[in-house]
Amino acid sequence: MSDPSDLIHQEPFFEARRKVFPKAVHGSFRRLKWAIMAITLTIYYVMPWIRWDRGPYAPHQAALVDIAHRRFYLFSIEIWPHEFYYVAGMLIMAGIGLFLVTSAVGRAWCGYACPQTVWTDLFVHVERLIDGDRNAQFRLLNAPWGPAKIARRVAKHAIWLLIALATGGAWIFYFADAPTLARQLVDGSAPFVAYATIGVLTFTTYTLGGLMREQVCIYMCPWPRIQATLMDEHSLAVAYKYWRGEPRTRGLKRTHDLVELATEPQARIGDCIDCNACVAACPTGIDIRDGAQIGCITCGLCIDACDDIMTKLGREPRLIGYTTEADARIANSGGTPWTALNRLLRPRTLIYFGVWGAIGLGMVFSLGNRTRIDLSVAHGRNPQWVRLSDGAVRNSYVVKVRNMEERPRDVEVSIAGVPGALLWDEDGERTGAAQSVRLHVDADQVRPVQMFVAAPAVGPEHVDITFTVRALDAEGGHARDTTRFDRPENAEHDQ
Repeated sequence: MSDPSDLIHQEPFFEARRKVFPKAVHGSFRRLKWAIMAITLTIYYVMPWIRWDRGPYAPHQAALVDIAHRRFYLFSIEIWPHEFYYVAGMLIMAGIGLFLVTSAVGRAWCGYACPQTVWTDLFVHVERLIDGDRNAQFRLLNAPWGPAKIARRVAKHAIWLLIALATGGAWIFYFADAPTLARQLVDGSAPFVAYATIGVLTFTTYTLGGLMREQVCIYMCPWPRIQATLMDEHSLAVAYKYWRGEPRTRGLKRTHDLVELATEPQARIGDCIDCNACVAACPTGIDIRDGAQIGCITCGLCIDACDDIMTKLGREPRLIGYTTEADARIANSGGTPWTALNRLLRPRTLIYFGVWGAIGLGMVFSLGNRTRIDLSVAHGRNPQWVRLSDGAVRNSYVVKVRNMEERPRDVEVSIAGVPGALLWDEDGERTGAAQSVRLHVDADQVRPVQMFVAAPAVGPEHVDITFTVRALDAEGGHARDTTRFDRPENAEHDQ
């Protein structure tokens, strides 16, 4: 048995974090990341401020989650609580879309559009602007504390906090009228929950995007673990083409010397000169030449870095590039890889796309054909029925008419299914009862009305009764709801 004191000298279970300072690169994938970052951040920060005219009875914010009135607005689309299945459908489409993208082009979501990637990229650019590029950042990290270093650190973290504050502030503007809430935030009259939400999101954005960065992708995010089940040998991923790069040489001068000495036909020099440009450009600090790794977010920056070196050497680019496992085997054996179209049009991606498209088309069809008026009827239970002085039986109902238009509407509620039944509402009398009742419903509102139905006592104990609401304007529209009409137990035998 070992001496317990030896445990003190054992290696630690966890490796201390090594700072990652990605080197600035230029190329097609860097430009693509710039474009996606600009588009996504613009949408996030600007969307709450876009106005959308919905008339005098509805809010004018293009994107609004109106919790107080239980509405969700997105331009001309308005979702009510009973239509939450549309939100569920959008979430399902987002999930299946992520499966489709991962199956076809690997972790493209992680590399280009994930919020963690976008905000981390933004924070890295701010850091590079203040501290300099990779080498300058390492020098500053190892330099002793002094006025210059302190000034740079204060400036960097201050800008990070401002970005984080703007991120938290933009989020709450999706839940209230943005201009009004902005004024309330400034004068101190905004609800406490608004300030608390900004504080929490400022802290998380600053911490995850500025301090933790690549650790979120490598250790915290579950998606790298899930994606393995969604990818196959035909899914694109960033890979080092070892059949071209090996054997490596060390540096440009060493490469030229070996080329001059390699006079025998079987001698071969790989394209990789072991310059580590790909490692320096990686935002998670991995070496792509070691093969597939959980830290690779397939952002393509290592491709740009390697292409720059290959161009300077006068060699073919894409020593590192997007490829598939199947294509790598084919290329290594001297064959012709699959075309991009063949990689995309395979059973897995077609099934994902078919399901995604079917859900999308179903939602579009449902949105295009939904009525803007709705009805729900609840039968009164205390008492279930009342016998009137003339022998008839009365049932009460709570009728809720939902007007989903952005203007007031007059509607007519009628009944069917119970012979001889008459209807009146809480503001009327039985003497004025008829087969239908007219109501006025305000714009974008639900009007609850207590209604009464009287019918002859002779008949079945329980019978279905159908309420129908019909809009009286030019647009029209109707909705139905069926409940039951109750009589005394032996009413159908009474004479």
